[in-house]
Amino acid sequence: MTTEVPLPPTSASPTARQVWTRARGVVLALALLAVAAVVIAVVRSDARHGELDPRSADRYGSRAVAELLADRGVDTRVVTTLEEASAAAKPDTTLLVAVPDLLTHRQQSRLHSGFADSGGRTVLVSAGSTSVDRLAPGVIADPATSFGSTLDPVCDLPAAVRAGSADTGGLRYTTAHLDADECYPSERLATLLRIPAATGGGDTVLLGAPDVLLNDRLDEHGNASLALQLLGSRPHLVWYLPSLADASAASEEGRRSFFDLLPSGWLWGTAQLFVAAALAALWRARRLGPLVPERLPVAIRASETVEGRARLYRKANARDRAATALRSTTRTRLAPLAGVPVSRAHTPETLLPSLSTRLHGDGQALHDLLFGPPPGDDAALTTLAARLDALEREVRRP
Repeated sequence: MTTEVPLPPTSASPTARQVWTRARGVVLALALLAVAAVVIAVVRSDARHGELDPRSADRYGSRAVAELLADRGVDTRVVTTLEEASAAAKPDTTLLVAVPDLLTHRQQSRLHSGFADSGGRTVLVSAGSTSVDRLAPGVIADPATSFGSTLDPVCDLPAAVRAGSADTGGLRYTTAHLDADECYPSERLATLLRIPAATGGGDTVLLGAPDVLLNDRLDEHGNASLALQLLGSRPHLVWYLPSLADASAASEEGRRSFFDLLPSGWLWGTAQLFVAAALAALWRARRLGPLVPERLPVAIRASETVEGRARLYRKANARDRAATALRSTTRTRLAPLAGVPVSRAHTPETLLPSLSTRLHGDGQALHDLLFGPPPGDDAALTTLAARLDALEREVRRP
């Protein structure tokens, strides 16, 4: 037997280049998603930053109206808790509640009991149907809203008459109070509503939209005049910005669990999803029993099958699997020729001594050829196939 140069040992683990080639598509997609998320976050971070906050100079902030009120001797104080807002309800104070729908029902009831008979003014900005029932009993918020409307006052409220047309719009209100002032109607429903208190001389003003208070809209039409008159009737203005971090937002029973926050019927809905998934799996399971052998409609040559499998191995860079298949098949064919049972063909301690005796060759070289590590590249795989074929011809030679 001719002496062959043994193949250099190689590793079956994929190289860094192979890992990058396989994973670069996923990495690129994740990178694009991350960049898109950052861009969206940057674009939207400035969209509503500090909305209705008298300390914010952004376009949706309300610092401009606070500065104008300060020039007229009205001091503005920002509060974020229900306790501070309730304590501020006094005859010489205007309490502005920004987005009262953020308050819980319990918070709304407590806040109303605090300012109902205080004698001061309460301004509710964009109060929807979830809050008017408790903060302004007798008022109904219409679900249909008007957007971007410059409306005329069409009422006798002095502040509205002096201000003239303004960008009110937004939510619309109806009320059963006979002495209420219904101003700036949109489709016959008021977007600004003033309800005098039964006792104490105070009142409640519902403003359907915050536009007249925003920095970028204050200098349009009569917005500034209307805002200053509504918020400057008392020497003190308390600006209440509801916060989800307010401890008073906790329920009376204490902190609720995760399942308490889920809507009712979630358990039944989840059960329906499981049933639907089971039915879909049953529908897709086309074979419900053992596999049934079928006769092929055409005869496929063995060479075509081998070539097809080889192409799959090459596409997947599976040189280790290809080398294992070549060596296993060669050992199976060589075992009977060397007088070794086929069941022991893959045991080096049994097969190699018999082959070495028959060929008078180097046992280590045979071991590297039949049981060695996988080749490192396609050229080494081709060399391995040629050497295995030469070995089999050598064994079959008489």
